[in-house]
Amino acid sequence: MKVAVDAMGGDKAPHETVKGAVLAAKQFSDSQIVLVGDENTIQRELSTHEKTPENITIHHASQVVNMDEPATFAIRQKIDSSVTKSVELVAQGKANAVVSAGHTGATVAASTMYLKTLKGVRRPGIAIPLPTQHGVCLVIDVGANIACKPIHLFQYGLMASIYSKYILGIENPKVGILNIGEEDAKGNDLVKETFALLSCSHLNFIGSVEGREIFDNKADVVVCEGFVGNILLKFAEGLAMNILATIKAEAMKSFWTKLGLGLCKSALLPLKNKMDFAEYGGAPLLGVNGVCIICHGRSDSKAINNAIRLALQLSNNEVNEHIISEIEKTDALTANVT
Repeated sequence: MKVAVDAMGGDKAPHETVKGAVLAAKQFSDSQIVLVGDENTIQRELSTHEKTPENITIHHASQVVNMDEPATFAIRQKIDSSVTKSVELVAQGKANAVVSAGHTGATVAASTMYLKTLKGVRRPGIAIPLPTQHGVCLVIDVGANIACKPIHLFQYGLMASIYSKYILGIENPKVGILNIGEEDAKGNDLVKETFALLSCSHLNFIGSVEGREIFDNKADVVVCEGFVGNILLKFAEGLAMNILATIKAEAMKSFWTKLGLGLCKSALLPLKNKMDFAEYGGAPLLGVNGVCIICHGRSDSKAINNAIRLALQLSNNEVNEHIISEIEKTDALTANVT
């Protein structure tokens, strides 16, 4: 197994990216890690480690996509960027997966352009695990496609179900559609038409899910369009950070509250870990003909290490092959759906 890592992508790149790759190379010694980016810069980072693992190599890329650049401009004008070259290695069969904490739009655009979609898949979607009381809820899509059609949302539910089964270990994932109410009649045309498709499928569809119910384990998978999903994701992330910051600030106001916080530390630590995106590594871009893991822009070495682990899991469990098989089974249901 070979994983191409965009060494220059992310707020903490290349230091944390290279560090995470070194950790992964040691942990997964039977796999190959290819660091893609400026060779001299990567070599300098590797030199700070006592010993570079033998299963790490470098693939030179002279350009870097900046976070404020439009995705289409980035992949058309910066053809030698680290993210484009990382994706190209997968497209050329020189790597099995790509991991990037860089420009999300550029990663999605490059993956769609060079890898194409799996047979039968209309649009790829980003699936992100959100922590719940008793595990996680996989939300898809959170930003890959902001102009969705019912067939896209239907396929998101199917692909995320397969991911939940083979990666998260949920045998028959409960699938819901994000809506403004539980009643079947609620929602816009996109939600209503998708609801009808999911109701006729073999998926374990449970109906509409309100935003507050995502964290109650009502569903294992929640589908939505990328525009809504991206807002949901960033709101949840901001809320989690605010809650933790508020607890800390309030606890620092007196000796007794500080003491109370100390006594509660063992209970709060698991909560903090649940809210830490680094624990999950990254989000898979499901539906492309290859394995693509999109990491948070602020990813540290722990997140990169876990993202590489996730990429290996996706490949080893043949998730894409299962998606193709399931898509073929639904051809009759979706034949006349646009």
